[in-house]
Amino acid sequence: MLKTGILNPQINSLLSRVRHTNTLVIADRGFPFWPQIETIDISLVDDIPRVLDVLRALHANFTIGRVFMAKEFRAANNPQACQALDQAIDGIPLTTEPHIEFKKRVPHAIGLIRTGDTTQYANMILESA
Repeated sequence: MLKTGILNPQINSLLSRVRHTNTLVIADRGFPFWPQIETIDISLVDDIPRVLDVLRALHANFTIGRVFMAKEFRAANNPQACQALDQAIDGIPLTTEPHIEFKKRVPHAIGLIRTGDTTQYANMILESA
């Protein structure tokens, strides 16, 4: 039995299949369903868990080479949310692009983890190093 790290068996399975430069999406509660992508739904209630909670949990078990996000995130959220993002991705290159372009990357992902996050434009794509 696992005692530490990622306890969710579906997330462990998904992470074990990610290779160099593959991508993984962490999405908010309203993100569209993509039938061709394995989706693990861990949403419980509004804001539990949040995208950044999942990012922090994955970071210890997953080598992140780059993060992609919608550039609209900073304009749509308060300074505290922006600061929390900056702290969570500290040292990881961040690429921002219009939300429309961001969504074009989604079909190429290995999988998607859906959260209960209500933060606007909190979705991110993690590229493995």
